[in-house]
Amino acid sequence: MAAHGLDDYARLAREGRDAVQAEFLAAEERASAGNREILEQTGLRQGPAEPPGPPETATKILGRTWSAPLVVGPLAGLFRPEGELAVVRASRAAGLPVVVSAFSGRTFAELSAAAEGPLWLHTRLFRDRGAARWLVSRAQDAGFGAVVLTLGPQQHARLAPGAVPVNLAEDVPIRPPSGGPLADLGGYGPFADPSALLDHTVDWPGVEWLRSVCPLPLLIAGVRTPEDASRALRSGADGIVAETLDTLPAIAATVAGRCPVLLRGGIGRGADVLVSLASGADAVLLERPVLDGLLVAGREGVGAVLDEVVRELRAALVFTGAGSAADADPGLLRTGRTPPREPDTGPPAREAAHPPRTGDLRKSDLHTSVGDPVLDTMNFLNEVTQRYPDAISFAPGRPYDGFFDTEQIVTHIRAYLDHLTGQGLSPQAVRTAMYQYGPTAGQIREIIADSLRADENTDVPAESIVVTVGAQEAMLLVLRALITGPDDVFLVSSPCYVGITGAALLLDTEVRAVEERADGVSCADLEAAIERERAHGRRPRAFYVVPDHSNPSGTTMSMRARVELLDLAARHDLLIVEDSPYRLVSPGTPLPSLKSLDRDRRVIQLGSFSKTIFPGARVGFVVADQRVTGENGATSLLADELAKIKSMVTVNTSSLSQAAVAGALLSARGRLSELNARPAEYYGDAMRATLRELDRNLPAARRAELGVGWNEPTGGFFLTVHVPFPADNETLTRSAQEFGVLWTPMKYFYPQAGGDHAIRLSTSYLTPAEITEGTARLARFITALSTEPQT
Repeated sequence: MAAHGLDDYARLAREGRDAVQAEFLAAEERASAGNREILEQTGLRQGPAEPPGPPETATKILGRTWSAPLVVGPLAGLFRPEGELAVVRASRAAGLPVVVSAFSGRTFAELSAAAEGPLWLHTRLFRDRGAARWLVSRAQDAGFGAVVLTLGPQQHARLAPGAVPVNLAEDVPIRPPSGGPLADLGGYGPFADPSALLDHTVDWPGVEWLRSVCPLPLLIAGVRTPEDASRALRSGADGIVAETLDTLPAIAATVAGRCPVLLRGGIGRGADVLVSLASGADAVLLERPVLDGLLVAGREGVGAVLDEVVRELRAALVFTGAGSAADADPGLLRTGRTPPREPDTGPPAREAAHPPRTGDLRKSDLHTSVGDPVLDTMNFLNEVTQRYPDAISFAPGRPYDGFFDTEQIVTHIRAYLDHLTGQGLSPQAVRTAMYQYGPTAGQIREIIADSLRADENTDVPAESIVVTVGAQEAMLLVLRALITGPDDVFLVSSPCYVGITGAALLLDTEVRAVEERADGVSCADLEAAIERERAHGRRPRAFYVVPDHSNPSGTTMSMRARVELLDLAARHDLLIVEDSPYRLVSPGTPLPSLKSLDRDRRVIQLGSFSKTIFPGARVGFVVADQRVTGENGATSLLADELAKIKSMVTVNTSSLSQAAVAGALLSARGRLSELNARPAEYYGDAMRATLRELDRNLPAARRAELGVGWNEPTGGFFLTVHVPFPADNETLTRSAQEFGVLWTPMKYFYPQAGGDHAIRLSTSYLTPAEITEGTARLARFITALSTEPQT
């Protein structure tokens, strides 16, 4: 039976494939299932009128104009003896680019001659970097026009049936020099299973290395999140290949036109192409329909499939009223589950007229941040904790309950009421202060300002303070005020508290990580990051840091580093966002806060009473004494602008909570350090006990043998343990189930990858007996996994 439409080719390809082909194709279907589900639930809106003439499908990618926003491939083997040549020749006739696999069964020179135009090379990172250099050089010699590098786990662990990777074998016409990078790999033999040669991790240093040796345009595939896209751009990418349609709009917004964005996976029809373009892609990779056409009718089938996809794309453009592929925007989309497609019933876009049947939502209908693992971190930890209630937990970074007395809350509130009366307020005014909303910026600002002067030697006017619902709201307010557009970036010390990166996700704020060294963040590294961002046309707006006993690493900035940081901020016109909740619950005299050293109003200080008074109050503050000048020359404080934003978020911070916090501050004459003298001693003892027990259970010689180590914070709640095995959710579950001990994976705290072999321990919430038993369990867990063979 002759095939006519795409559905016919898909059906005939399924009927004609053998068991090996079926297995291979099933893996491809699983890999693209998520995109297919979204595409099947997304329709196109009918436009008000058809375009005046035939819609334009031509698209310019990497400086070359192609007939349509389609890239064919990647190709590898393709089952039929002439498979790759057939696809290349059909694509040439259609005026479309083709992506050829590094494991191609035809030589690059042979394929390039058949294409009569630039091909693209698809590869992955090789464990042997010399192999990658050799492949790129060979592709360049053959006239290839670009390299597509895929990161992360490989979906297909082996070659397509019958594929022989001749470009990596030793019997090809062009040989590597004797003793060259491929000579030690043993010819074709090892390439029967290509996965053995590949590095399946998201290795950004490897990407940067390939960029440095690759003269061709480099596209990074395997991109799933805006953070991945940002990292790819910083690594020198000339293009992005997104893997998931649900995050494509956020990825495209992050890229903001700086390079082409392509979508790979699940594209089956012309309407799918237009949905992808409207979601932010510049083009799509077309794989499965091409394979269907090849299996059914060889080169003729591939040509027919490509023609049909382009025809359907034109029909979809006509349906929406778009004059060209370049006109696609989100306004063309209508989401909601659509009925299954039937073959040859007209342009697929007509089905968009069916309305959604319920008010149910798809994840892609929501902001992309809800799908980010950062926002699910605490949920997972809580789930594990509840599932293993007998496990000793080093995970929660919260104050020890033993210091809380319920009656204290009543005493604190009474103290504040007495204070108001002593200030001359009438009973009616006191009642209003407690029962009504109160000023958005807060009603205890003067008391907080007095406390900062008494405890921190920080002298700021009360008007520069905004009282917030915990420090988390303060983070949201500051980010919302400072970040004005897609070219503004927010720098963070990494590893970083997830609260600030989560807030950035919610506000679509671009985050750039400056990784800490063993002794904390380096000003030289920060300055290099600032210069790098400016070189790419972006504006570093502010830098977030926890200078004292950081969460999660436990590091503390030296006095010299604090002075250098303030000097750097002045040189580069940078704001510092200081968040230091552990200063006054740590033993000894803390170093001066950055804000107390600030003479140029460079520091915005975030504060919280969760550790120093009690978490349930949910009261924090932000000190923002920076002057803001309007277009008319009028000036205000940044705090005033933050209060405006707060008025549209929480309106005010609970008057009752403010009263409890104010009463505690008044009872201690503003000196939280005195109020927390006993807790600080307890937390210091807990940290020392944990370090002592770790050393007893894993003495120096043993941990050197295992490849284990940790830092030794002098205060705060946290320390970092480095281990030789992956410390991920799966390992954490095993730790709880088999060893009865919980901790937090450090990888949660790295905004742009890292921390895979480190765990965070919190020492604040445990009794001495729990620390002794918990560290013993932890040592058994670490020893067991460190001595297991790593796969």
